[in-house]
Amino acid sequence: SAASDVYKRQLYNALTGKNYQNPDELEINTIDDVIYMHLKNDMSFILDDWQNLFEQQSTFNPNQPLRGFFYFADLYKVKYFGKKIYSTRLLKIPTPQYIVFYNGTANMPDRKELRLSDAFQQPTEQPDIEVVAHMLNINYGHNKELMERCRKLKEYAQFIDIIRHYLKENKQWSNEQAISKAIDDCIKNNILRDILQKERLRVMASILSEFDEVGYKAVSYTHLRAHETRHD
Repeated sequence: SAASDVYKRQLYNALTGKNYQNPDELEINTIDDVIYMHLKNDMSFILDDWQNLFEQQSTFNPNQPLRGFFYFADLYKVKYFGKKIYSTRLLKIPTPQYIVFYNGTANMPDRKELRLSDAFQQPTEQPDIEVVAHMLNINYGHNKELMERCRKLKEYAQFIDIIRHYLKENKQWSNEQAISKAIDDCIKNNILRDILQKERLRVMASILSEFDEVGYKAVSYTHLRAHETRHD
């Protein structure tokens, strides 16, 4: 949708410090259509000659570089299969950029690099193939500069933090009750209001599935004042 394309550009601009606004500059080439906070769980697009792959993960996965390797290979195969890859002229391709947005509950730094070469059974200082996944911690309170540059990302972090707050403070509540109450609070306090009002049921289903899978009720959280009314 046009709205989700706007969010992609905002996220890209926040990460790179650029200011792309023209929707025609954005080429979406996501392989799988999986909901990601109204964006996508696996989100792939070309902008400014960069082949961007963004993923959101709620559990730490050291195999992200291998997943990215498979994904990038499929993306380039789709785009360039049948082109003159055997010619004597160099075929220029968009530069890959792989970002993993982590919002699990394990203690992680703001940023962490995961390398495909770390998995090689025979270590080498100069690997012939390398894939780097840049993992960014998007839990509330982390990567503050990035959050300030991308309001939707900050609001998503607040939304998840509010859910965790309710689950911790109301141990008798189900995940569904906590998520529903958090959605009500976020709409009231203008946190992801446009998304939550229009896509409430889809967001509920997506977040509920994620929370049920990783068992958030038993973990800690970073407290956010649920009734905070100012969100710059």
